[in-house]
Amino acid sequence: MTDLLALTAELVDIPSVSHHERRLADHLEERLRAAPWLTVDRVGDEVVARTTRGARHRLILAGHTDTVPPNGNERARMEGDSVHGLGAADMKSGLAVFVALATGVADPAIDVTYVFYTAEEVESRHNGLGRLVREVPDLVAGDAAVLGEPTGGAVEAGCQGSMRLVLTLAGRRAHAARPWKGRNAVHRLGPVLRALEGYEPRRPVLDGCEFREALQAVGVEGGVAGNVVPDRAALTLNHRFAPDRDAAEAEVHVRRLLQPVLDPDDVLEVIDVAPGAAPGLDHPLLRALVDAGPAPVRAKLGWTDVARFAALGVPACNFGPGDPAVAHAPDERVERAPLEATHAALLALLEQGPADD
Repeated sequence: MTDLLALTAELVDIPSVSHHERRLADHLEERLRAAPWLTVDRVGDEVVARTTRGARHRLILAGHTDTVPPNGNERARMEGDSVHGLGAADMKSGLAVFVALATGVADPAIDVTYVFYTAEEVESRHNGLGRLVREVPDLVAGDAAVLGEPTGGAVEAGCQGSMRLVLTLAGRRAHAARPWKGRNAVHRLGPVLRALEGYEPRRPVLDGCEFREALQAVGVEGGVAGNVVPDRAALTLNHRFAPDRDAAEAEVHVRRLLQPVLDPDDVLEVIDVAPGAAPGLDHPLLRALVDAGPAPVRAKLGWTDVARFAALGVPACNFGPGDPAVAHAPDERVERAPLEATHAALLALLEQGPADD
């Protein structure tokens, strides 16, 4: 059996900061082409390997190859049954599991597509999975998908939607020595911030998974000069919404919350939105994974690329060995136990298929 911890360390030692994933793509392509039962395609630095048995079901196992910039943790460091280093949790440990399965399971009960894609950690327009969906959709077609995002070995179902908005509050300029002649837009932030502080999030339960919404102020801008009452203040908001709402419903929700503290001249504008994804755990492939998984199922409270698959009508979940609490941290690491448990659950699914087969 492949030493998953050593394989993770090997992948950590190949730098792949976003937009610089070519060396890792070359390495993965070479490994995958050595398995004669796989058909391997390369699209830029995206690598896709597939079995072609003509099975009833096709499962997609997908993971991003990029990392955030290093923070003194560029090289892998082994400590007992753990490996430390950039990307160990997010998500080279997940890639290690997928590589071990791709090169170790020659005759799976289901067909499998392994997708290794770039630029997940940066702006969505660069995302390699998105590129494959646009340019070669047949390569990423399947019945269900598993993203190797760090979940600590638990199945995290679906994902929340994410929306960024900018609220621009209007005022009237005046000299700071005569403020009664104007209206201070920065001061008007107070009621808005109090409304946000008192926000009570929805906690809908979908397919047994509790999603918890959030609305946060994440940026503020205002001021003209040291002696001027400002006539404008801008507040950037981030709203995470459960997948039982679409983007339009989420926007209405935010507008209704803020309407009591806004004036007609104020402007609330959506500048970025990514819809969520429903859990989809009723699909037999994902249900079998849940049944074999080593930990209880929970909702994914962030946004991940499962939403890209959901938009294609492909149910997807997140399932990887890394701990999300240490992702992107200087002491990023992964332990042997969740690596092996994640591999065992996916191996059982590949070798046995879903219960309905």
